[in-house]
Amino acid sequence: MAKFMLGRKAGMTQVFDENGSVIPVTVIACGPVTVLQNKTVEIDGYSAVRVGYEETKKGNRPHRGQFEKIGVKPMRIIREFRSDDEYEPGQVIPVNEMFEAGDAVDVSGTSKGKGYAGAIRRHGMARGPESHGSKYHRKAGPMSSAATPARVFKGNKLPGQLGYKRVTVQNLSVIQVDGERHFLVVKGAVPGPKGGLLEIRSTVKTKKK
Repeated sequence: MAKFMLGRKAGMTQVFDENGSVIPVTVIACGPVTVLQNKTVEIDGYSAVRVGYEETKKGNRPHRGQFEKIGVKPMRIIREFRSDDEYEPGQVIPVNEMFEAGDAVDVSGTSKGKGYAGAIRRHGMARGPESHGSKYHRKAGPMSSAATPARVFKGNKLPGQLGYKRVTVQNLSVIQVDGERHFLVVKGAVPGPKGGLLEIRSTVKTKKK
């Protein structure tokens, strides 16, 4: 069974295990999500489930008809998750029906945007001599080889936008699940700022014993 959920990052804290060791954890305000559509191989070419999260007053106009068809309120966020399982359109899925303590999950989100940054901060390049007169302190290094190839190749490490990219942290352990208060506690850090949207899935990796 493919497990999935949508949520927002609430913040980080710490818990203690039975040995008294400190475990850094992230609290995620999760779901519940509402099933909007089942996608099948016969019709769509792949198997997936389409879900909505966070009710809103008006919603996106192109999607409004789909909400009315299954009799649910408009949702602010719509996402698809690959799954071979069949769900009933309009079905509400809380977090405790998907995950339990001990599960391994992958968490995807948008990392914090840090604005425009130089090559040293963005890529960890070494700086030039700091002595007086060097005129080469924090610049990026040479970009090409003189007359040949006489151009800068794509993909070179240069100054530019730092952060604000989709990031996935894999193989995090679920420490606690609370279905009444709709939160999920996972070990370690997840991408994004507080309040950032997160997608939680079953991990694609196998946990080492």
